[in-house]
Amino acid sequence: MRTVIGIDVGGSTTKIVGMKKDAENNINIIEPQLVRATDAVTSVYGAFGKFTVENHIELEDINQVLMTGVGASFIDRPIYSRPCKKVSEFTAVGLGGLYLSGLDEAIVVSMGTGTAFIRAQKKDGKTDIEYLGGTGVGGGTLIGLSKKMIGVDTVEHIEDLCAEGELDKVDLRIKDISADQSFQINEEFTAANFGKLSDMATKNDLALGIVNMVAETIAMLGVFAARNFGINKVVLTGNLTSIKPITHAFEKVGDNFGISFIIPENAQYATVIGAALCDGAEA
Repeated sequence: MRTVIGIDVGGSTTKIVGMKKDAENNINIIEPQLVRATDAVTSVYGAFGKFTVENHIELEDINQVLMTGVGASFIDRPIYSRPCKKVSEFTAVGLGGLYLSGLDEAIVVSMGTGTAFIRAQKKDGKTDIEYLGGTGVGGGTLIGLSKKMIGVDTVEHIEDLCAEGELDKVDLRIKDISADQSFQINEEFTAANFGKLSDMATKNDLALGIVNMVAETIAMLGVFAARNFGINKVVLTGNLTSIKPITHAFEKVGDNFGISFIIPENAQYATVIGAALCDGAEA
């Protein structure tokens, strides 16, 4: 059984996963891990060492290391003598999204510092991956605005604040501007993010407003992409999938526009899992 290591090198975190494949190409995933470090090289070697030691993986058992992410360009030689290959991040996102969701076709959304939209489709034994575009609205937006507006810059603290937040003190809703019941849009939908910002808005309200704006922006772009291809399933991946008020916003948008937003297990690790799946020609 051969072992392939996938590594996703981000700006501040590195994710790593292992995959063992037998002769029939059946896959057994070794639990993914995440490490933080100040630079790409340190994080890669730290993640690799920690992962192999904790999972009792010998170097000679590793057939290949497949790397993706913005920091992968800093690694220009084999890792501990193991063959190392860089793979397209968009390909990794698409493969990872389909694999985790079990779908044959979907719009896969990668929510990192910014957000990327991928169309992935299994066809004739191959997987076609198409990068559709992206937006600068993402986790970086969430952290940056939260730090400036409410003095909080950790996802955990932002999520805690959202629990007591009220969007009615921040966002202008459809119900605020029209009593027309024939609207095809839910009256709770946002007409303008921060369009009704109250002087009495608390940190909790502002935190929820920021999270809601980021989530709704990504969700609506996902709706447009899905409708363009006649697809009704959008797979969400990346670190933002673990934030409850963000998932709630996606549910609200999906229900109104007939789109199924899917957050599979291990959604945070979809890209690194996809990298490990980039074996052979698919890399």
